[in-house]
Amino acid sequence: MNLPFFIARRYLFSKKKHNAINIISGISVCGVALATLALVCTLSVFNGFQDMVAGFFTAFDPELKITVREGKVFDPLESRVQQVRALPEIDVWTETLEENAMVQYKDRQAMAVIKGVEDNFEQLTSIDSLLYGTGKFILNDSVVDYGFMGVELVSELGTGLQFVDPLRVYAPKRNVRVNIANPSAAFNQDYLFSPGAVFVVNQQKYDSRYILTSLGFARRLFNYDTEVSAIELKLKPGSNTDAVQKKMERTLGDRFIVQNRYEQQADVFRIMEIEKLISYLFLTFILTIACFNVIGSLSMLILDKREDTETLRNLGADDRLIARIFLFEGRLISVFGAIAGIVLGLLLCFLQQRFGLISLGGGNGSFVVDAYPVSVHATDIILVFVTVIAVGFLSVWYPVRYLSKRLLKK
Repeated sequence: MNLPFFIARRYLFSKKKHNAINIISGISVCGVALATLALVCTLSVFNGFQDMVAGFFTAFDPELKITVREGKVFDPLESRVQQVRALPEIDVWTETLEENAMVQYKDRQAMAVIKGVEDNFEQLTSIDSLLYGTGKFILNDSVVDYGFMGVELVSELGTGLQFVDPLRVYAPKRNVRVNIANPSAAFNQDYLFSPGAVFVVNQQKYDSRYILTSLGFARRLFNYDTEVSAIELKLKPGSNTDAVQKKMERTLGDRFIVQNRYEQQADVFRIMEIEKLISYLFLTFILTIACFNVIGSLSMLILDKREDTETLRNLGADDRLIARIFLFEGRLISVFGAIAGIVLGLLLCFLQQRFGLISLGGGNGSFVVDAYPVSVHATDIILVFVTVIAVGFLSVWYPVRYLSKRLLKK
């Protein structure tokens, strides 16, 4: 058996001469455990929010999206694009055209993104689950085109769920110079009518700017024939998204970009990852401060065990062996604190998932979810454990070396 470890374990659980040392040792373990618990819970909450946001994007964004690397639009009738369309893994193929335009309702104006889509768009995404109102997802009929607006854009324009007057849409004509004498001649103008419903994605990017309408309306407004800005795809159940994405990239070449859902929203997830990293570093700093309690506990233990160290020296122990005893003591405190903190953190996460103990906004329904979302990832638990052990081991190494020499002089 490792003698220093055996003695350190006995010291940790044995009664000391001064009861205050036992109390301080307990406080040291609790400090490390609380810092560990905070790390587990904070990282799990960030995971929960990230999964929740990914769920919202899943309801609106396609599994795969093809865009052109340079320029705004491309012709979907190109041979390479048609080769991709023939892939057996593709379940839904829909062409879209996005462009900025100015919209006006009565005396209110706003800049918006007009997104023209095909009729099979509702098969591509869960758009029906995002609609609020009495209308159904119908893009046009034989007479008029309909425009589905985001809920924040509806509020900005003051249209309400169902508006009587048509929505005016203005877009600059392509390759036409503005005539100062008659500037309105440089713009295309068209009308969108109320479908009786709006969509709510709970993401400002979509809710405050986007208008969904028919692809024919968008092409007519922006002076395009067959061009599209993107092709959005849904794969058949059981298809490997990464494998299909790589196959498409090989077929299309460098001129096109193929993105999955996370790559389409890379900026949002990158921001969330940075926030998670900053929180992790901040809590690691707090953990380092908590480890100072361990140093204080070891200092008092070294003084308390002076007689024992003299006995060990008389039995042939050198300074290195004695220092290792107190090193193991500090490491045991870190290990027990880490294990206790992880267990308590996982328990709190489970209770939050099951019962929603901590609510958002008082649980009055003003947020997307009533309680803080939590998602425990095994990689985060391993990272927390390694971090606590590393910080704990490093924080006691130099102080124990220094104190054992100063306080245990012969």
